Amino acid sequence: MPESLPADVADVLAALLSTDDPVHVALRRQVPHLSVRERCACGCGTAYFACDTDASDAAPTGPGTAVVAEAQLVTEAGEYPGEVLVFAQGGYLSWVEACSWSDEVEVTLAAARRWLPPRP
Repeated sequence: MPESLPADVADVLAALLSTDDPVHVALRRQVPHLSVRERCACGCGTAYFACDTDASDAAPTGPGTAVVAEAQLVTEAGEYPGEVLVFAQGGYLSWVEACSWSDEVEVTLAAARRWLPPRP
């Protein structure tokens, strides 16, 4: 079994994959079988995954790359500094990305945990 995911990655995945959508349900089942194989060197926290595909089933996302979850980030001051996106390839979690829209506010996965809007 892979080591635990870093807290910033685990928290963002939990928040973005929290719906009852069948794709999200299937992707959540993959999380215990994920490990981070690489992090972006710029400091944003973007994480690229390795998934034990023998221990988990593919989600119904299709054969290519798909954005399977996304959220705009909102700071305490009401600014929209960026977004986070979760990608799957061939039905398996592939990476979670922090995207900045501002030069004023640093967007990282760690910051995204605080700025994600509440999910239904």
